[in-house]
Amino acid sequence: MRRFTDLDQREILALAISLEEEHSRIYADYAAGLANDYPASAKVFSQLAEEENEHRRLLIDIFRQKFGNHIPLIRRQDVKGFVRHDPIWMVRPLGLAKVRQQAETIEKETRAFYRAALEQASDAEVRKLLGDLVAAEDVHINLAQRLSEQELASGRMAEEEHAEHRAFVLQYIQPGLTGMIDGSVSTLAPIFAAAFATHNTWQTFLVGLAATVGAGISMAFAEALADDGLISGRGSPWLRGSVTGVMTAIGGLGHALPYLIPDFVTATTIAALIVLVELWLIAWVRSRYMDTNFLRAAFQVVVGGLIVFAVGILIGSA
Repeated sequence: MRRFTDLDQREILALAISLEEEHSRIYADYAAGLANDYPASAKVFSQLAEEENEHRRLLIDIFRQKFGNHIPLIRRQDVKGFVRHDPIWMVRPLGLAKVRQQAETIEKETRAFYRAALEQASDAEVRKLLGDLVAAEDVHINLAQRLSEQELASGRMAEEEHAEHRAFVLQYIQPGLTGMIDGSVSTLAPIFAAAFATHNTWQTFLVGLAATVGAGISMAFAEALADDGLISGRGSPWLRGSVTGVMTAIGGLGHALPYLIPDFVTATTIAALIVLVELWLIAWVRSRYMDTNFLRAAFQVVVGGLIVFAVGILIGSA
């Protein structure tokens, strides 16, 4: 993956063209999915799709003027810093609140992209177009925020509270959850394999401590290097990396610490109970902050964790 700051002006325009085309198709799918239950909102998304198409045409025109007819294929997944958006436009029926939330996220990310692109552009005509697109994205964000009024009879959340909550989820909950899942699940196999292979609680604790610390360091660097936060708005990469690393360590230490107890049966029983608590906690956080059905989240996390748990026991008992 390329860093955004390493892209030249030609590549930035190519990426902008790709983004506008993707957003136009997403909004067209939103419009189709909302047409039956929310015809007014569907009309707004149809308008947004047309405007994104117009932005794409303007970008193509200036690209051809500056660099010729060949436009390289550069997509969001080729550049660090973009958030992966769940394909909710494939789900029917669409919920207006979820669609509005994702549309607002897309537009804020795109506005941040154009602002960053404006800082790197040197050509006067390119800078003018990018500045116009920043202003257009501000209008789109306001439209996305107003769409929720059809569902919120008691009034909508203040924009400042919404922005604060979104930043909290992106900077703390999301990386923390990633670390908790990795720390809780990935260390199950080595810890319980060591426990059942040696029946020695101190050696098992040392294996668990090593696996936990190693996983924490690895996850911290992986998160910090994966996204510089410039486009996604996810904040400092080192802050997110620290949160991920600490939560990874906590997730692993939870079922490693019981092996400080000399009695093997007691230590293993407590460790197994802690594993269940960790897995259910992960499922609750996913349900609370990541818009995931609790039973679905519980099934995915608990079943996956129990499989890794069983693998560790089987390998250690072999």
